[in-house]
Amino acid sequence: MSHNNITSSSEPTKKKLAGYQFYQEILGSPKYVVAPMVDQSELAWRRLSRRYGAQLIYTPMINAKMWADSTNKSIRAAYFDLDAGEEGDPTTDRPLIVQFCGNDAEKLLKSAKALEGHCDAVDINLGCPQEIAKKGKYGAFLQDDWDLIYKLINILHVNLSVPVTAKFRVFPTVEKTVEYAKMLERAGAQILTCHGRLREQRGTKLYGVADWAKIRAVKEAVSVPVFANGNVLFQSDIEACLRETGCDGVMSAEGQLYNAALFAGLADSTSTPGSTSEPSSSSLLSLTAQHPPHADLALEYLDLVKSLKTRTALSAIKGHLFKIMRPALSRETDLRERLGKIVIKKGGNYADGALQPYVDVCLEMKERMDRDAKQAEGKSLDELVTIDAATGFRVLPHWLAQPYWRPAKPAAAVVPTKRTIDASTELEYEKEDGRDEGKKIKLDLEVAFDSPTEPSAPPTRVPVVAI
Repeated sequence: MSHNNITSSSEPTKKKLAGYQFYQEILGSPKYVVAPMVDQSELAWRRLSRRYGAQLIYTPMINAKMWADSTNKSIRAAYFDLDAGEEGDPTTDRPLIVQFCGNDAEKLLKSAKALEGHCDAVDINLGCPQEIAKKGKYGAFLQDDWDLIYKLINILHVNLSVPVTAKFRVFPTVEKTVEYAKMLERAGAQILTCHGRLREQRGTKLYGVADWAKIRAVKEAVSVPVFANGNVLFQSDIEACLRETGCDGVMSAEGQLYNAALFAGLADSTSTPGSTSEPSSSSLLSLTAQHPPHADLALEYLDLVKSLKTRTALSAIKGHLFKIMRPALSRETDLRERLGKIVIKKGGNYADGALQPYVDVCLEMKERMDRDAKQAEGKSLDELVTIDAATGFRVLPHWLAQPYWRPAKPAAAVVPTKRTIDASTELEYEKEDGRDEGKKIKLDLEVAFDSPTEPSAPPTRVPVVAI
C-alpha cells in the first residue's frame, strides 16, 4: 500500500533514539510490562506494580479529542494530573508510556505535545474492540483505514521529541497481520505491542485464546522491539510466551490486575522467567512470593492511594479492590455486599480518612484470611492447590492473590445481559469520556467482578498454564 500522499512537517532538529536503541538505553530493556487499562492503570496502581516487578507501565487510555480541549480541566486532571506533579515523575513513575486514542491527527499531535515531557513515549491505541470505540472510530476500528493510521503514527513520529509506539490486534490471516505490522513500522512506530486476538474477540464474544503464532510472525517480520499481549496469567505463562513468540517483552492486563505480584522476583532471578511458577516446596513460601495474601495487597494499594496528591478515581479504587480480593469475595458474601454498597462523598480527603470504609472491609478480610491460612498450617501444596476440571488451571488457596478466568461459552450460547463483560467495559469507556458519570455507580454494583478494558478469557486448555 502506498502512502506517498501523506504529507508531514520537517524532521525535528533534536535527534531522538529509535527502535532497539530507545528500548535499551531509555526504557532499560523491559520484559515485564503492565498494559494500558481504562480506569485501572492509574498512578496508584503503577506505584504498586513497580514494587512487584513491573518494568514498564502504560497510562490508561486518554481520549486525544477531549484532551485537546483545554477547557476540560477536570477531565484532563482525571486522565493525567499535571498540577499534582507526580504522574510521569522521573524518579517514581518511569519508564512510562502515555497512550492516546483518536482519529484526528492534529488533535492527537496537540494532545501528545502537551504530555511528551512527562513520559518516555506516546502510544496509539489501535486495539480497543469495544462498541464505544466503534462509535468513535478509534482503537481496533481504525484497522480498516491504513492510510489514516499511517498518518496518525507518522505525525507523532515526525513532530514529537519522544518516540511513538502502537498497540494493535491481529487480523484473521497471518499474512495480513504481518503486512499491517510492517506498515505501522514504516509509519514510525518504534515499539509494537501485538494483542493476539481479533477485533471480534471481545466481551461476551471473547471465546478464543490469543494466537501466539501470529505474534511470532509479527516479531520475525519487523526490526523494532515487539511486546506480546494475551494469555498471560501465571508466571509460567511468561516463560512460555517469550519462548513461543520470540518477543522482547510480555504485556499483561487482566492477569496483573488480579495479582499485582505477577512479575515479582523475575527481574532479580538468574533463572528463566517463570521457572519457579510451579513450586516444588511442600510449604507455601515459594507460592506466596508470587501470590501474596490479597488482603495485604489491597491494604497496600489503599495506603498508596492515600499517600498521593494525585487523586485516584473512586471507580478505580473500588474496581481494584473487587479484583484483588475476588478469590475470597465469592465466599465472604457479607464483605462483598459491604464493598459494593460503599459510597464515598465526592471531594472527600483520602489522607484524612475518607477511604476508611474501604480500609475497614480490607482489614476484616485480612483477619478472616489470616484465620484460614493459620488453619491450613502444616498442609502440603498438594492438599491446598486444586485443579479446575474444565481448564486444567491451578486454583490456589482462597486467601492468596491469583488470576480469574470466566467459564468457557461457545459463541452461540452467549446471551448478552446488563451484567456482561461487554456492557461493563462499555460503561467504563463512557465514564472516561465524560458522558455519563452516574453510570459508574451502576457499573460498580452490577458488574464489579467483570474484566478491564482488554480482558483475557480461557475457553480451552493450552500448554504451560497459559490462557
